[in-house]
Amino acid sequence: MDISDSALFKGMLSEAEFAFAFFDADSRIQRVNDVFSDVVNVPAERMVGRQPVEVLAADLSQIITHAVQAVIESDAPVTEGRVRVRSAEGDTRHWSLSFSPVHDDAGELRAIALVGLDVTESRQTEEALRRSEERYRSLVEAQSQLVWITSPTGAVVEDAPQWRAITGQGLEEYLASGWLEVVHPEERQHTEEAWREALRGRTMFEWNYRVRTRASGYRHFEVRAVPIIRHGRVVEWVGANTDVTPQREAEEMRGRLTDQLGAAALRTARLQGATAMLAEALTVEQVVQVIIDVGRTALAADRSAVALLDTDRAALKLINGEGILEASGATGDEIPLSHSNVMTMAVNSRRPVFAESPESLKAQLLEAGGDEEVLAGFLAHGDERAWVGLPLLAAGRALGALRFSFTRPQKISQEDGVFLEALAGQCALAVERATLFEREHRTAETLQRSLLPDRLPVVKGLVLAQRFRSGSRHVQVGGDWYDAFVLQDGRVAAVVGDVMGKGVKAAAGMGRIRNAMRALALTNPPPAAVLTGLDRVFEATEEEEQVTTLAYMVVEPVTGEGTLALAGHPPPVLVSPQGTAILCDAEPGTPLGWPTSRRQFRFVVPPGHTAVLYSDGLVENRKRGLDAGLAELCSVVTEAPPEVVSSPHMLLDFLVDRMLSGYEQDDDVTALAIHVPPATKSD
Repeated sequence: MDISDSALFKGMLSEAEFAFAFFDADSRIQRVNDVFSDVVNVPAERMVGRQPVEVLAADLSQIITHAVQAVIESDAPVTEGRVRVRSAEGDTRHWSLSFSPVHDDAGELRAIALVGLDVTESRQTEEALRRSEERYRSLVEAQSQLVWITSPTGAVVEDAPQWRAITGQGLEEYLASGWLEVVHPEERQHTEEAWREALRGRTMFEWNYRVRTRASGYRHFEVRAVPIIRHGRVVEWVGANTDVTPQREAEEMRGRLTDQLGAAALRTARLQGATAMLAEALTVEQVVQVIIDVGRTALAADRSAVALLDTDRAALKLINGEGILEASGATGDEIPLSHSNVMTMAVNSRRPVFAESPESLKAQLLEAGGDEEVLAGFLAHGDERAWVGLPLLAAGRALGALRFSFTRPQKISQEDGVFLEALAGQCALAVERATLFEREHRTAETLQRSLLPDRLPVVKGLVLAQRFRSGSRHVQVGGDWYDAFVLQDGRVAAVVGDVMGKGVKAAAGMGRIRNAMRALALTNPPPAAVLTGLDRVFEATEEEEQVTTLAYMVVEPVTGEGTLALAGHPPPVLVSPQGTAILCDAEPGTPLGWPTSRRQFRFVVPPGHTAVLYSDGLVENRKRGLDAGLAELCSVVTEAPPEVVSSPHMLLDFLVDRMLSGYEQDDDVTALAIHVPPATKSD
């Protein structure tokens, strides 16, 4: 066939979104399309008949020349992974290149074909996913991390139920031989040596190893352990193992997909698009929506369904997809695994199920024990004519199944099967990650709230109210906190603080500062004295780069007479019974640990008034600066109805809801109200 005379081929070259180029046996360029010309930034007429080294950039010409020679020598396709090319606009683009031999009817090599696919968006998506995974791993990310504690000498002294649930160890076995016994034999010695070295040096222990699970398989874990030091002595070690098997599997999956790029470029591009969307899906609901969209666009499926496995009930729980009966004989959203349909067969066999016609479906379901009468009724009254069932597998463990159906017979080619299995693998990873995210998000918020007071004190002549709204979207414990307690002389101490940052570091700093502040306030309550003492504590226990602010006041019940001190914190707002707002003009001071002379100011909450202490998350965000937020807070107060102004609980609800309305919450929001009831005749 003479390629140059083919009108069809010319049309494909001109309309394709891929870059095409053809080389002869002497590595000379014979033909290119416009996309290739744009990529290399060289007009087509300058390239035809010349070798790459004569017209292309040095690095790109070297890659192409070596690949073309490899195809000529081996008479086999060559894939060149990813190469970087700078566009005419100066942007860096990533391209995947594949080279294939082209033979004539006699089997002689006539040309070498280059096909290039722009994978820049995929590369950016993968890079964003990698950064996201690194950013949000922390020591207490429950469920995905297994937390353990040892004595100062490294001996296991406390139970770790999560660890034993994964490894299958009994309590006595775990306490006797510890975690090292389930580390892979090939890695155990080096792991133990590194652990002993960390114990001797009292340094952070960071390592990677495989762990034998209850099912006798191995999963990959990253471990990090830190010494807890008090008064110069190690009192214990706290460690956490992070299961990174999904990341390893994702990397292996991406590698397999890259190998198939030359044979199925369009299909791989669609899969990469699906992977990118799945990577952005945080919840199971979002993952399901992506799967439905992919089924509609990439597979042209008429209906899609997702079901997750309930191992306790031995059944599939439908997340979406109503009326999926087939031969299951089940109704509603639960399908027992003992009943036969496309999804249960996929889960039970751990293999894809392809039914290209009603006859094929009937034969497979009857063989699996389906009810012929139910199946006949389904096929007679339904409009579906082809089905695909895919198991969702993670490390060989079934999570659920996907179901795609078509209202016309569908031929499932081998390439389609590869694509569908790859898609199911990506969906399984996304489902596993989303399930863990939802659990971990709830756990993180519970942990954060557990570090705050269970309740506020009840004091005659004073009403206290608080609101805390977590901003832990990515399973990170924050550093916002509040506290209120009665001093020995009957006055009430109230404080709102903010340890900048997220994660265990911020939470630990919050706990230390809160405990220290209580101790100082109970012994020497004046705000200036407490802040001075906290400065000394901060210098002794906290890192230099740690920023912590707080607002602390002491108030007399009934009269509302009080004093206030600020450490780099937003000023309190005083709300009158008439609904006016006054920002305290006290000197803001500097954050804790900064050398300064601490000052306190008289701050009165007259009867009928309410003072509100708050964290910066209430007034400041990515779209609103601090000054604008403070002005908006005062404006919002004036809009509060009288019944809201007179109730500190309703007032806080009103302020938080209105201040966050229209903005994406990206930080914790903490508010503490101190209300002095108006005087009555009985008083």
